Amino acid sequence: MVCWSLLEPDPAGRGHVGNSAPGGCHFAARGICPLELPKGQEAVRRGPSRPTINIHTLATHGHHHRRSTGTAAAAAVPPPPPPAAMASSASLQRFPLPSAHAASSSSSRRRPGRARAAVSVPSPTPAAGEVPAERLEPRVEQRAGGYWVLKEKYRTGLNPQEKVKLEKEPMGLFMEDGIKDLAKIPMEEIDAAKLTKDDVDVRLKWLGLFHRRKHQYGRFMMRLKLPNGVTTSEQTRYLASVIEAYGADGCADVTTRQNWQIRGVTLPDVPAILEGLRAVGLTSLQSGMDNVRNPVGNPLAGVDPDEIVDTRPYTNLLSSYITNNSQGNPTITNLPRKWNVCVVGTHDLYEHPHINDLAYMPALKDGKFGFNLLVGGFISPKRWGEALPLDAWVPGDDVIPVCQAILEAYRDLGNRGNRQKTRMMWLIDELVSKASLLQFEYPIHDASAADDENTLLIMQGMEVFRSEVEKRMPNGVLERAAPEDLIDKKWQRRDYLGVHPQKQEGLSYVGLHVPVGRLQAADMFELARLADEYGSGELRLTVEQNVVLPNVRNERVGALLAEPLLRERLSPRPSLLLRGLVACTGNQFCGQAIIETKARALQVTREVEKRVAVPRPVRMHWTGCPNSCGQVQVADIGFMGCLTKDGDGNICEAADIFVGGRVGSDSHLADVYRKAVPCKDLVPVVADLLVERFGAVPREREEDEE
Repeated sequence: MVCWSLLEPDPAGRGHVGNSAPGGCHFAARGICPLELPKGQEAVRRGPSRPTINIHTLATHGHHHRRSTGTAAAAAVPPPPPPAAMASSASLQRFPLPSAHAASSSSSRRRPGRARAAVSVPSPTPAAGEVPAERLEPRVEQRAGGYWVLKEKYRTGLNPQEKVKLEKEPMGLFMEDGIKDLAKIPMEEIDAAKLTKDDVDVRLKWLGLFHRRKHQYGRFMMRLKLPNGVTTSEQTRYLASVIEAYGADGCADVTTRQNWQIRGVTLPDVPAILEGLRAVGLTSLQSGMDNVRNPVGNPLAGVDPDEIVDTRPYTNLLSSYITNNSQGNPTITNLPRKWNVCVVGTHDLYEHPHINDLAYMPALKDGKFGFNLLVGGFISPKRWGEALPLDAWVPGDDVIPVCQAILEAYRDLGNRGNRQKTRMMWLIDELVSKASLLQFEYPIHDASAADDENTLLIMQGMEVFRSEVEKRMPNGVLERAAPEDLIDKKWQRRDYLGVHPQKQEGLSYVGLHVPVGRLQAADMFELARLADEYGSGELRLTVEQNVVLPNVRNERVGALLAEPLLRERLSPRPSLLLRGLVACTGNQFCGQAIIETKARALQVTREVEKRVAVPRPVRMHWTGCPNSCGQVQVADIGFMGCLTKDGDGNICEAADIFVGGRVGSDSHLADVYRKAVPCKDLVPVVADLLVERFGAVPREREEDEE
């Protein structure tokens, strides 16, 4: 085991070496070090793994939800603590259960105009009685085995998924080895009984297994946990070997959460695959349904010359907590809905914090490094919205306690009725609504930050949620936000595709474009070989569904670029439209998708490129249904699958077009531009849109091209 809490920088540039502190690491001695490197990565860390701040960027600008103060941090501010500070007993211990809490009816969210960061002074927890007592009662309780279940009196009006969870604990398939028995049952027998059919179609998602009943009956997609998108050549080869065995049914996708999904898996093979994953330091546990999804971080962490902080220690720590070091963490596996988390480490905001339920934004407070918190970002079929400030700051060694407190507040208070209204922001909205209906004067920290009555109401509702989080903190205290985070609002977002110098002298990282994120076994075997031959055996996945090869020696870059895989499939220099292309699975495999996405995205983009030339990259995202796994709302141009009637009155595949999404410090979610455009008509519509909104110019076309 290599424990990050005891690693010191190696002056020879070989990464880190063990600290010989007396007694060693408390967690390593127990075999549960939260900062342990994934298996196979011990020898590949060349850059400093300590969180580091670039002094030249300390003259920072406020986060876009706050007014800029124009102040600059002093250059003498000390750097953030090393990962050792995170491996404290406060980071992983099981905290005492808080007193009872609950929530009530929901309402739509009203966005504030602007909200300033509060001044950093302590704020007492509001006195009891300001919120109705019935609103504070938790809706779940702990049962034998450590599982959390819904209380009897809250079991009316439940959605079907909640009923499935009540019938049988999903985590039992893993923690009680239920998967081994299930894998032995033929699919015909499984389908004959509701309990086992629900096992296959619903409960196996807690193990990261998604039955493709509609399009690949008897086969599964398996989603992994890959914190920060960091993986190794050994892991990549293993996954390639799994999908290779399934022939034409097997393939892999890079996801929009820096993760792997492999396809074609059959149920009898699952126990052996799970063992294989464990052997190479991977897990698929708790990667689907009502669980915390893959922790996202900076894909260039540790090698980026301009990073604010190395996010890898924090995302590794989060992933270890979420899954209890891949053993299963039943305290947070019965959430009302899925829950996304990211740790921001760069001014570029590659991590897309504004669409995460919890985003850690690097910030200094009283000379100490930590994170301001954003909460509630999400995308769903009915609505979408950006994360809002919680008005809270935590030091770097408290990333786990505050994550646990927020998760427990959501678990305890969240609604479990209409599935479209169960994300965490709906809970926050509910508190806003309650504040409005009851007209209670809930103390807020800085009322002067409210520009209008609506903003004041939002702040009151957020303050109620914040107080529930604070109750669940180990010491019952949650510090107010630092006045400013360290994100430079004026920063121009960089393109990581292509060849770029690392902070380590003589090394470069090479960003490779993976067309719509789809890879075959042969591609993955080649990527693993290239990572070993030219780099350090490491690969990084990105939320744009691409791959980065770090630690390439400069003198070897030319040879790498000449490799057939880069010249023929995974180009480091894709066209301006292809480089920002993202697509969900589509109806080739996904039963919820209304239209085919991946092949169509490539086809439409290539046809559009024949018609117009764009002056800059334009990010185009495709999603096959309103669930928006392709995140169309953050794209310059987004396409959401639907059905419509063509000119002849026939039902055909179509897309709603979204325009205006932005990522980075000036992030903004897109609006609907045009509804239900038949897919066969998209090429001219997109070409005209690029001319109208993005400065494209028509290409001259030969007569025989018409």
